[in-house]
Amino acid sequence: MSFASLFFDLFSLILLGSAAMVVTSRNPVHSVLFLILAFFNAAALFLIAGAEFLAMILVIVYVGAVAVLFLFVVMMLDVNFAELRSRFQSYWAVGATVGGILLLELLGVFLVGWDFSPSSKIVRLSTIPANVQNTRAIGQVLYTQYFFLFQLSGLILLVAMIGAIVLTHRDRSVAKRQNITRQQSRLVGDTLEILTPRTGAGVQELGIYRPKPIPGPAHRALPAPHEHAHEDH
Repeated sequence: MSFASLFFDLFSLILLGSAAMVVTSRNPVHSVLFLILAFFNAAALFLIAGAEFLAMILVIVYVGAVAVLFLFVVMMLDVNFAELRSRFQSYWAVGATVGGILLLELLGVFLVGWDFSPSSKIVRLSTIPANVQNTRAIGQVLYTQYFFLFQLSGLILLVAMIGAIVLTHRDRSVAKRQNITRQQSRLVGDTLEILTPRTGAGVQELGIYRPKPIPGPAHRALPAPHEHAHEDH
């Protein structure tokens, strides 16, 4: 067994184990951590296969963005995991049925409908051009032969993003919004109140309280200035 084959088997076993732990872990935070481990091992397999560009994209995009986003979302959500586990017993029959159907479909694909293309051996045994880099070769194929499919996938992701925003958007009636037309058409009397206080008048006589008094029996209004004058006499 060669050195590359040994590491290929090692990374493959770790990848399969971490993928199984993503599904079987009871704590969602642990599931996301195992998902990050699976991404790193998949990137290592791409490096062994000679696709270093795909390996770096997998680490940067999935580990650096998607997995970290999942981790922060799961940690920030106030989820009662005990309540979720208590309801697991009532849905195990439906989950087992759906899982069994998917397993039968996969077995049918691999055992019945799977067939290698006659040109697959030629592609696998063809030599890699020495004057073309891996990244340049992927770019030439992606933006020439599969250009329309690449643009179509971008449109599908855009529609999915807009749909997620529309579904999660909530119109809050208590939210404050700026109305430019109303601000420009308002009059001076709508916003300003001109008072002519007498000499020595306090804020209570004018009806202005800062801060606003707390309603209740514990609050006692301050006496007006003319009451003090009456007591002095």
